[in-house]
Amino acid sequence: MNGQTDHTTTGGTGPGAGDGTGAGGGTASGGADPGTGRRAILLAARRAFAFRPYAEVTLRAIAADAGVSPSLIVKHFGTKEALFNTVADFGPAADTLLAAPPAALGRHLVLALLRAREEQRSDPLLRVVFSLGKDDERTLLRERFDVQFTQRLAALLPGPEAALRAELIAAQVLGLGVTLSLYRAGAAAAVTPECLADLYAPGLQRLVTPAGTA
Repeated sequence: MNGQTDHTTTGGTGPGAGDGTGAGGGTASGGADPGTGRRAILLAARRAFAFRPYAEVTLRAIAADAGVSPSLIVKHFGTKEALFNTVADFGPAADTLLAAPPAALGRHLVLALLRAREEQRSDPLLRVVFSLGKDDERTLLRERFDVQFTQRLAALLPGPEAALRAELIAAQVLGLGVTLSLYRAGAAAAVTPECLADLYAPGLQRLVTPAGTA
């Protein structure tokens, strides 16, 4: 197949958002789901493509998981490959998460991630964490994440070792998503996004603009 792979996104609302394996969730681009079933289909597809080789995934199984008919998937997406490519796209998430100048990017990353989890009921990046399969389209999910998010981030960073710093920033952003999903009813769920940003963003910002960079 010529598409890139995708993984289950984390779902949920607010700082304590879930891991995207439950019912409901955002579309790949964060759009609303006005009763069409599109959101449920995308979340089910993310789960399916993340945890199983592409060849083993069927539209019928995705439909059963989403609680819709296979014909509805065909109506919204056409083919399995087209559905795969839709949920594999990190471009819209990167547009949102990286939409700040370097001087403000650390805090923006935290707040934009939390906002996306709230609005989409899913984490915009976390599906890549589970894309550990080899020799199938799940490897392409990691490659697409690298190109669409990490390499794009590196191009924005001032100073030396931008590629390394971008990977470390990606790790911290993904780690935040994992933690919020793991501790859905934990301490983070009881505080505001601004409070989380106050605590978490300075470490990100030190990687964005290390001492001595403009």
